[in-house]
Amino acid sequence: MNEQSVTSSLSKGSKTKEKILKTSLKLFSSKGFKATTVRDIAGAMGVKQSALYNHFKNKDEILETLISNLTSSAIVTLFDDKEAQNAHKQGKSLLMNIATTFKLLSFDTQNEALFKLLMQEMFRNERIREIYNEYFYQENVKKLSTFFFMMMQEEQIKSSDPLLLANEFFSPLFFYQMQVSLLKLDKKSTSSVVSLFEKHVELFWDNIKIERQNTLF
Repeated sequence: MNEQSVTSSLSKGSKTKEKILKTSLKLFSSKGFKATTVRDIAGAMGVKQSALYNHFKNKDEILETLISNLTSSAIVTLFDDKEAQNAHKQGKSLLMNIATTFKLLSFDTQNEALFKLLMQEMFRNERIREIYNEYFYQENVKKLSTFFFMMMQEEQIKSSDPLLLANEFFSPLFFYQMQVSLLKLDKKSTSSVVSLFEKHVELFWDNIKIERQNTLF
């Protein structure tokens, strides 16, 4: 087999593996991991079960791969493009960008499926609990608390416990995201929730910002 054939074969294999993961995620998030069989996945793809076993040993290995993919999701990488020395200077804009990311992800099909899988399997799978607690929540809380501390140092916001502030800011966003998922699941309108992401930022910032008084000379 020449080099071009090998490359083509690897590319095809990679695409098949990606399709297996995408199909599995869709089924796991809709039917649940336990209720979904390898036969279900193969049937949804229109292939034989043996085609799946060429890439994964079993259904559990597919789930493990999906779990590892959670660590590269947009919420986990929320602050990757923000330099610690400058991001805090954005103040309210920084918070609005975070809230907007949560809102957009709520309507992204891939991320919605990942979120549903996360919620369904959290009580069954210790690894998923670890990823949720460490990557989805604690790491983001720590990073945001650092930005809040810097804002306090520069007297942008009132002096307070930065870690508590970060928790108070993030908690409603996770709640709103779940509300969107539940409403979509029941095929109900999400219009009542959509604006809450931005309204949360407005209310939160108004409560922590330092009011500047105009001084007449």
